[in-house]
Amino acid sequence: MALRERVQSLREGKAPQRKARRFGLIGALTSAAAAVAIALAVIVGSGASGPTLSDASAFTLQPALGPAPGHSFDGALDLDVDGVPYPYWQNEYGWHATGSRVDKIGGREATTVFYRKGTSRIGYTIVTGKPVSVPGSATVTVRHGIRFRSTSLHGAVVVTWERRDHSCILSGFNVSRAQLLKLAGWKDAGALPYSDSSS
Repeated sequence: MALRERVQSLREGKAPQRKARRFGLIGALTSAAAAVAIALAVIVGSGASGPTLSDASAFTLQPALGPAPGHSFDGALDLDVDGVPYPYWQNEYGWHATGSRVDKIGGREATTVFYRKGTSRIGYTIVTGKPVSVPGSATVTVRHGIRFRSTSLHGAVVVTWERRDHSCILSGFNVSRAQLLKLAGWKDAGALPYSDSSS
C-alpha cells in the first residue's frame, strides 16, 4: 500500500515539472519569434522605401543652423541642390530668407532654407535622391502641368512637389494651404521661365 502511494506521488510530482518545462520552452520560442519579427520590422521600415514626407517635412519646422543664402540671379537665391535653386521671394511676395540647415535622412541630404514674413515662418526643404513617399490621402492640385500634393503633418500644412526628380517640401505654421501653393508655384515651381503672381 505504501509502495503504491509512493509511486502515485512520484507520478504526480513529475507531471507538473514536465508540463512546466514544456510551457517554458514554448514561451521561450514565442519570445524569440517576437524578437525576430520586431528586428525584421525595423530593417524593412528603414530599408529601400526611403524617407517619408512626414520624416522630411519635420526639418521645415526646426530652427536654422546656418546663415541665409544671398540673392543670386533672376529671382533665385545663391543656393541650389543639384541644380535645383531656392527662390528669392522678397520682392514679389514679401518673404525674406532668414537661415538654413543641412540634415541627413535615410542616407540622403535634406537642405532647408527658412523664410519669414511678419510673424510667420516657413521652411523650404529639398531632399536628394528618389522622391519621398507621400500619404495617399494628400490633396492633389495641378498647376501648369505640375502636381502639388498637400496635407497636414506635425500640426502644420505641408505642400510637396518634384523638381528634377528631387522632392521639394514647403511647410510652416500660421500659413494657409493657398499661400503655400502660391509660393510653390513660383516661376513654374523653380524652372524660372516666368512669374505668375496671380496663381
